[in-house]
Order: sequence, then structure tokens, then C-alpha cells
Amino acid sequence: MEENNTEWLPHLSSEIVSDAHGNLLDAYAVSLEGWRRGLKLRWHVKDSEKFSEMNTWFVDKPGQLFSLSSKEKTHYFFRTRGDKVSNEAVDIGKDKELTKQELQKKGVPVPQGKQFEEDQPDDVIRNYVSSIGYPVVIKPTDGSFGRGIVTNIQSDKDLDYALTYVRSELKYKDVIVEQYIPGKEYRIYVVDNKVVGAINRIPANVVGDGISSIETLIANKNEERSMNPRLISCPINIGYETENIIDKTGYTINSILKKDEQIYLSEKSNISLGGDPIDVLDELPIAIKDTAVKALYAVPGLNHGAVDLIVHSNKPVEESGVVLELNPTAQIGSLLYPMKGEPRNIPAAIIDYYFPGTKNTPKIIPKVYFDLREALSPLANKTAVITEVVSLQQKNFFGKKYTVSGDVQTLEYHHWLRIQAIEQNLIGFINKLDNNDIEVIIAGFDELSVNQFKDTIHETNLAEVVRINEDIWDKPVKLGFDIQEESKELVVNIKKLQEELIQAKKEKKFIDRQYENMLNSRIWKSTYLVRKFTGAVKSLFRS
Repeated sequence: MEENNTEWLPHLSSEIVSDAHGNLLDAYAVSLEGWRRGLKLRWHVKDSEKFSEMNTWFVDKPGQLFSLSSKEKTHYFFRTRGDKVSNEAVDIGKDKELTKQELQKKGVPVPQGKQFEEDQPDDVIRNYVSSIGYPVVIKPTDGSFGRGIVTNIQSDKDLDYALTYVRSELKYKDVIVEQYIPGKEYRIYVVDNKVVGAINRIPANVVGDGISSIETLIANKNEERSMNPRLISCPINIGYETENIIDKTGYTINSILKKDEQIYLSEKSNISLGGDPIDVLDELPIAIKDTAVKALYAVPGLNHGAVDLIVHSNKPVEESGVVLELNPTAQIGSLLYPMKGEPRNIPAAIIDYYFPGTKNTPKIIPKVYFDLREALSPLANKTAVITEVVSLQQKNFFGKKYTVSGDVQTLEYHHWLRIQAIEQNLIGFINKLDNNDIEVIIAGFDELSVNQFKDTIHETNLAEVVRINEDIWDKPVKLGFDIQEESKELVVNIKKLQEELIQAKKEKKFIDRQYENMLNSRIWKSTYLVRKFTGAVKSLFRS
């Protein structure tokens, strides 16, 4: 088994995407790829320019709508989806029943099933299930992130529970009932007739070490997920459903699993619900890739997006791929940051498709990135409706690290260096070292200016510079110029607050359980006393 990943695509490292999670991560990764190729990048508010015509949702907060422009053309993007994908294709992709109809027309295998409208009572659904037989799946026609999906329903009792849960409690009145298909579930990303990424989505799970309780294993797994730029926002949550599934295995949350013993904590494979993304692009059979491509192009105007399918465990490979859903606005973070396997550069494939003339952009440019929060700030503050990120020049990129010794620790001196760097069109940062030296990272497209900044470090009466050592700097550098010693203290304080919050939640959970146990104990004692009293009264009357 491969080790869990801790290294990602070097131009999309954890540091670079640290401010972008969830849907922001998708938009940032694609926009960053285009910007690094010299395309003009602009961020937009809701209904700006062509976005008034595009099918979008939940875009009141900025960070999901952007445009990229070359000298010849401009394309508009909502998260990972560009304007080459038609609104009609999006409407079909959002409606699971319409998706199935389009797939069936083109001979793409789909699960046997049927849609039921709000006005159709549960009895009609029960009769249909009787006709196709168990096991079945129930899901909303327009649900997402696994909400409202109940899988592997095996009996009339389970069906009744699922119908009550989905239609009454969650208020998803329009539902689809399908046959349940055993097998592995995959998300496959297709761009322009080519599969460029594929993951096996495994439901939330933990593996025993022979020492730790299931609750501790989940906490450890979440700690591991917090190191992953995609999974940091998708922890495994311990709720009623999780505890119910654990209970079915004969364990409790406090049980200790044997070493290497694995149990699943969910019947859904969604990454957002704690599932594991495992890269399988190189090992995926060609027949399955062909099914994914055929499925995507079964919908007119759907030129790139994700295909969710199951590989049936009881059929030959050539006919085992069964398509569940199409997603024109798919999240790509799990393909960029799988728990195991190779990360796949989906943003590059998307930009290649929209701007093929930029394919041979010099590879040196990925060393530069921009601050997402800073780019979005004018939109968030409502002081602008469009912001443009400073364009990159397509030239060689140079970087130097100057380690400076002496009386150089004052903020006044650091801010002065920052002003000098900005005036000379250089980027970088200052980092205070433990021995009171400082590192001055300077980078830019003019090698002479980068080299001459060594003289600038000397040219001041704000500090006594004793010695300067210089080295080549070839790591990523953020646009602008930061004084990192200021932000370090903030980061430490935030981390401390986060740790205190986690501890407080643990303590609250412990107290809640203690209270629940005490309450149950009192109920049991009360019941026992009532029974004892009743028995005594009956005995008295008998005598």
C-alpha cells in the first residue's frame, strides 16, 4: 500500500493554497494556472458582464467568478466550469433524472430506476421497489454532497425509514429510486474527450492499531486530513449516522480495533463526508475511461466535467461501468490532493482546452502566486465590482535569498526594505530568524535588480548591517512583499485559539455524555423503583 501523500504538485503546494478551501480552492487553482501563463485575470461580482447569462449559484460572496483573457479572447469561469459548457448542459447535469435520460439515449449504462414527484405517495414507491427488488438507493433529484442519499436499502422496514428521512425530515419531496449496485465508486474528470484524472472514492473509515479506540482513530484520521489542502475542510464527523453504522458492526465509539482491522463509518463515498480520495488514473481500465468519455459527451454542450460511476463487482470489465451522475461544475481538489497516489494537474488541462496557445508557457512562471484574499478584498468590501490581478511578464524569473546579520531587527527597517522592493518592482518577503538575523527574499523578472538589491539592504541609516550572505532562491514567491515576522505571531495565536476550541469541544462532548449516562441511569433507577413499588402494592393486595 502506498504511503499517504504529504507532497503535492510543487506549483500548488500547501503554502500556496493555504487561503483557499472548498469551492475557493477550485476557482483559485484554475485561475492561478491561467494567470501564471500570462493571461489577464479578473475577479467578478454576481451578474458582472457575461456572468449575468451563465448558470451560477451561491455567488453572493466573491471568489468563485473570474475571467481570463488573452489578446484574442476572453473566457468566463464559475469555479472549474468555463463558458464553453452550455447552460442547457448545466441544467441537465443538475437534474439526475434528465441526466439519466440523456445517458440512456446514447446507450450509456445507468442503474435501473425511476423518478417520483412530490404528489406521488410513498405507497407508489413501495410498489415500484417490489417490482425491481432489493437492494435499492433513494436520492433527491437535485441533491449534492451526499445529502439525502440512502444507499443499500435491504428491506421494507429500511425503505420506510428512508422515505420518512428523505421526504419528511429533509423535505426532499422529489426523489429517485434506483437499484443498488455493488462495486467501487470512482470520480473521473474528462476534458475534451480525454480522461485527465480519476480517483476511487472510499467511504469514511479507520484502521485499527490494537491500542486506540474508534473515537481516537477518527481524531487521528482528522488530524491527518487537516494536513491535506482539500480534506482540511472535510473531517469525519461523529453523529447519529456514524454511531449507528458503528453499532451495526457490534462496536461502540469506545471500542478498540485490532491492528490493521478496518471499519467503515459511512455508506456514502462523498469526500465532503469524510471519504478518502485515492488516485487511480494510471490503473483504471481503458473500457472504464471510454465509458466516462462517452457519458460526458452524451449531453450536448458538456465539454468538460466529472463523471461519477460504479464499476460493478460482478460483471466483466467491458460492461462493468455504470454511470451514476454527471457534474459540470465538479470540485477538483480531491484530484489535486489525493490521500494516496499521484496528484493530477486538472487546472492545466482546463486552461489548455480554453487557451491552447498557452500550452508551451515557460515553466519558471509557476514559482509566482498571488494572495487570494487581497485580490478579493475590494469585492468583499463592495468598493469594486471587478478586480484585476497584476499581470505577469513572460520572462525568466530570478530569486535571491539574502541572510543579513547585525542590528537589523527593527520593524522600521523592515518596512523601509518593503518600500524599496515595491518601488523597484520586486516581490518577496522578510523572515526573522531565531538568532536575530533576517532573511530577505527578493525575486523578479529583472536579474540585475534582484542582484542589486544587496546594495539596497546596505543603503540605510535605519540598521547596522554587519554581514550579508546570498543564495539562489528557487521556491515559490507570493506577489507583493510581506514582513512575515508580523504574521507569524498572528498564526501562532490563531493556532492556539483553534487548539483551545478543539479542547473545549472535547470537554463539552465528554460532559454531554456524562449527563446522558447520568440521565439514563436515573431513568433506569426510576423505572426500577416504580416496578419495585408496583410489585409491592400488588403483593399487599394479594395478601
